[in-house]
Amino acid sequence: MDTRALSVFLSVADTLNFSRSGELLHMSVSAVSRTIRRLEDELGQPLLERDNRSVRLTGAGREFREYARRSLADWSRLRRKLGSEEELAGEVSLYCSVTATYSVLAPILESFRSAHPSVEIMMHTGDQADGISHVLDGQDDVAVSGRPAQLPQRLEFLPLLDSPLYLWAPTADCAVRQWVDAGQAGSSGFDWGSVPFIVPERGITKEILDRWLRERDIRPRVYAQVAGHEAIVAMVSLGLGIGLAPELVVRASGMADSVSKIEVADGMPPLTIGLCSLKQRLLSPLVRSLWDVAGQTYGVQVR
Repeated sequence: MDTRALSVFLSVADTLNFSRSGELLHMSVSAVSRTIRRLEDELGQPLLERDNRSVRLTGAGREFREYARRSLADWSRLRRKLGSEEELAGEVSLYCSVTATYSVLAPILESFRSAHPSVEIMMHTGDQADGISHVLDGQDDVAVSGRPAQLPQRLEFLPLLDSPLYLWAPTADCAVRQWVDAGQAGSSGFDWGSVPFIVPERGITKEILDRWLRERDIRPRVYAQVAGHEAIVAMVSLGLGIGLAPELVVRASGMADSVSKIEVADGMPPLTIGLCSLKQRLLSPLVRSLWDVAGQTYGVQVR
């Protein structure tokens, strides 16, 4: 029985949701399910009761959960005992949006905890647009953020992935959908000023949208300014307007069936998502260790 299987079981025991555990562990739902079945086969006992609506621990599952917690704790203590006396220990403060916690960070944190079990990650969540300011102000060591057009000199940025940026419209039959369809949104003659926009209050995507509108001499009819891509997608799905958001956020939102992308001939540039930190903070072995693991996880070159 391996520690990876124990970790998978503990995640499912905590979430009672195979899909959610798959997201957190960066595994497919079928891989999570196979891992649990293998454990049940080894034990000869069902650990979980499943039906179409819920997942519950059995009596054996509750007992096995305590065993798994003890086993992983013992394993971590043994690794520390047998490891180097110079093993890293301490705390790294990390800022990110809720979406980024499982869409970007999950595989990084899994590898980091395995490599540096004595380093604690203190995570703070909020609007991704605030990530760079949190780092510049010294509130957090590292933030997950989009890359700005102009990176402050004090900052280092580690690109991890690109997510396409699209304008999104509601799929429901509503006034906004009718405007988009009747005017053939995306065509050269579409009257963008006739459609209500839901725009970000601040941040990199606001800069991208503002530049796109300015280059086309479009004066948008702003329905609302909101904080966070998740809120923009939610309001678009309700038929309140069109909005700009990364495809990654839409996929993770659970509302992908409620919005549809507007294809435009000269669309938005992709949003590069990565880690940012003060160059001075990267001199810390703790912060540098997280930075290096992130680069290894996504297969990118770390300077």
